[in-house]
Amino acid sequence: MAKARKWLALAPIAVLVALQAVSIGIFKADAILGPSQIALLVASGVCILIATAFYKTPWKDFEKAISGNVGEVASAILILLLIGAISGTWTMSGVVPAFICYGLKIISPKVFLLTACVLCAVVSVLTGSSWTTIATIGVALIGIGRAEGFSDAMTAGAIISGAYFGDKISPLSDTTVLASSVNKVDLFTHIRYMLLTTGPSIIITLIAFTLIGIFHKGADAQEMSVYADVLSARFNITPWLLIVPVIAGILIWRKLPAIVVLALSALTAAIAALIFQPDVIAEIGAGVADGSRARILFAGTVESVYNSVALDTGNAGVDGLVTTRGMLGMLNTVYLIICAMCFGACMKASGMIADMAGMLTPLTRTRAGLVGTTVFTGTALNGIVSDQYLSVILTSNIYRESFDKGGYERRLLSRSVEDSSTVTSPLFPWSSCGMTQATILSVPTLAYAPFCLFNIISPLMSILVAIIGWKIVRKG
Repeated sequence: MAKARKWLALAPIAVLVALQAVSIGIFKADAILGPSQIALLVASGVCILIATAFYKTPWKDFEKAISGNVGEVASAILILLLIGAISGTWTMSGVVPAFICYGLKIISPKVFLLTACVLCAVVSVLTGSSWTTIATIGVALIGIGRAEGFSDAMTAGAIISGAYFGDKISPLSDTTVLASSVNKVDLFTHIRYMLLTTGPSIIITLIAFTLIGIFHKGADAQEMSVYADVLSARFNITPWLLIVPVIAGILIWRKLPAIVVLALSALTAAIAALIFQPDVIAEIGAGVADGSRARILFAGTVESVYNSVALDTGNAGVDGLVTTRGMLGMLNTVYLIICAMCFGACMKASGMIADMAGMLTPLTRTRAGLVGTTVFTGTALNGIVSDQYLSVILTSNIYRESFDKGGYERRLLSRSVEDSSTVTSPLFPWSSCGMTQATILSVPTLAYAPFCLFNIISPLMSILVAIIGWKIVRKG
């Protein structure tokens, strides 16, 4: 009966995978806007039915587990809302446009792939979103690369490598916040520890793209100047705008709580928007308020914080760069996280997570085995459940007890999860990330995947560092 029960633990996962496959097949990337959440809740119901019948788990255990799991991500939800606020204020203040303009000036054929990777990394760090980065500057870079003789697949690989590096280490990233929060690791502690594997991975990636560029022959392209010219015409681009990210950097260096850092960063950006981009803010405010200019500026500032905002620049590509989600734009992610936490809570309360982990226990007896199995599971779950959020949560739930019993710090778990669940998500054609990037860049997933060097190297580096034991300590 014990063996049968262990295999029964896979039933909710099977239901979730089946529903996710159907949802993604029908709704494509929009599956994360609702269908994925329904799949999670249905799978949660299946888990409860099986657990009640075969595991004899009382209902109160599920209620307690769900309340506890959702409560654990309460701070993460607040952080996500603040990330939405920063997305709006940093763009409308001109901070993100300034970074893009300065970055575009250094493009050339010999360093194109290197620059594409670095530029996407910078934009992704600033926005905390690989999808936004790829959907905006990534689309422009595909055109430039094609003009300079690079294959679309190679350019896409550089774009995705940089975007997911930035997404992975940005304190504004929802996956970074999620991985640290569900494992109860301070956000900036999590980011600093990830640099031990992420740093070498991106360095190797940049060296590879540099060498490819050196041996590439092609003519200079001027298309990127169009973006810089349009942004400069729409925004007041000045080095003074860099004060905002500098202040954010100082706050991070001072190790202030993530919520404090993000709130103050949004506030300073909002002030910068009023100082440097009053016409932009007035244009936004005029759509929702009338009366005095002060009233309109106030309305525009508030709109840029909480609402989705789009500006007409006269260039469709640039319009995408300056379209923001605001706090409201984060609600779908919050919705998904809550449903995922409910599913994780049901699996945990029923004992099914423990049974699944038990199947893998023989592989986790050594440090390298534990990290390697975690990385493999995080990668595999991206292909199974087709969503990086689910992969982060499920992998964390499966291995948390093993890391605790082994005496390892939780930051090792959160890093291992990010080194796999986050970065490998665009490598699967049927996953939400893989489908989205292939659609946006018009490059098949299997074509660009071999050139996503960072995404391939990162999980391997995580295992290598575990084998070496660099900066891995056991709790006393």
